[in-house]
Amino acid sequence: MEKKYWVPALEKANDVLQAIAESPSALKLIDLSKRLGINKSSMFSLLATMETLHWVTKESDGTYSLGSRIGSFGNAFFKQFSLIERFHKEASVTKHAIQETIQLAKLEGGEVLYLAKEEMPSPVRLATEPGKKLPAYATALGKAMLAWLDDEAFAAALPDEELGPALTAHTVRSRRELQAQLAEVRERGVAFDLQEAVMGFCCVAAPVRDAGGRVVAAISCSMFQHEWEAKKRQAQEAICGLAKRLSQETDIA
Repeated sequence: MEKKYWVPALEKANDVLQAIAESPSALKLIDLSKRLGINKSSMFSLLATMETLHWVTKESDGTYSLGSRIGSFGNAFFKQFSLIERFHKEASVTKHAIQETIQLAKLEGGEVLYLAKEEMPSPVRLATEPGKKLPAYATALGKAMLAWLDDEAFAAALPDEELGPALTAHTVRSRRELQAQLAEVRERGVAFDLQEAVMGFCCVAAPVRDAGGRVVAAISCSMFQHEWEAKKRQAQEAICGLAKRLSQETDIA
């Protein structure tokens, strides 16, 4: 990276963390100062700030160890790679309980990117393979994620009042109408797609959250429209339960 955009204070903080990680509960302020060539007053300020942020912890003997926030960062880093694996493990059980296909997706701009699917045998196969994209406004998955964006992010994802092409006769057409639906999603905690993406299919979706409560993905269950009334409550309960288990705020590894 060009040094033109370099932030020296961040580099120093990184060096401090690296040193503490290599020698936990062994280095005091003076030791870190000498090892890294940072004067004591600057090192004091760095350590005091990092301690407040819970990046480091000062032990009773004056030595330093890594703090709880660094642990959270590490857990979040590894969990982002395990979400799909955990989805397959958990959803493979849930799909048999409700006898319906379950999908995992994330938001990319104004589109839903499908990441994984646990599919039940059916005479009609949904075209939602990993890598497939659909307009977020037309899907339950998309609504489950759009509902939790702040105003700036929402405007960036869907900049125009008139949304994109309608996928069916039931697809929402304007941002105003969509925002009314998203308010209901936030109230209920789940989103619905009633033949809005594919004619003849209904869907229920719930958000998946990280350790800080931020929505990072969503899962959904799709079924034939003629089965919807009889199974929607069971499907909603199953999808909400699965979303909670997948959320990184739980203890699932």
